[in-house]
Amino acid sequence: MSAQIVKVRDVMTREVLSIDGMASAKDAAQMMRDHGVSELLVAKRNEHDAWGIVTIMDMVKNVIVPGRKSTDVFVYEIMTKPILTVPADMDIRYAIRLIERLGFRRAPVEHHGEIIGMITLYNLVLENSLI
Repeated sequence: MSAQIVKVRDVMTREVLSIDGMASAKDAAQMMRDHGVSELLVAKRNEHDAWGIVTIMDMVKNVIVPGRKSTDVFVYEIMTKPILTVPADMDIRYAIRLIERLGFRRAPVEHHGEIIGMITLYNLVLENSLI
């Protein structure tokens, strides 16, 4: 008897917030606080552009630690781009291995070229019964 395959789409967070790369780090931090998230997708500038992501750790390393004024730092300066996305129909075990091996904590979920969710190692352990 084989184990049931859990797909990324089955355990992802469906709400993915995005922000413009020209927004300030202060605006991004406020949006994170308002919605209780630790990352924001950075919108593509055009159809040929890549997605970006800005995280709390980006804020810490690039704004707080160097003592920069958050209103003077743009999201595009501190974001990661391009980003790794995982397919919505991928077996969650493979997605977790991929994310962990690359040293990431999260990845947007993609389906037919659109971001439809987010998986984080935090959510996989604390909000699901995978273990």
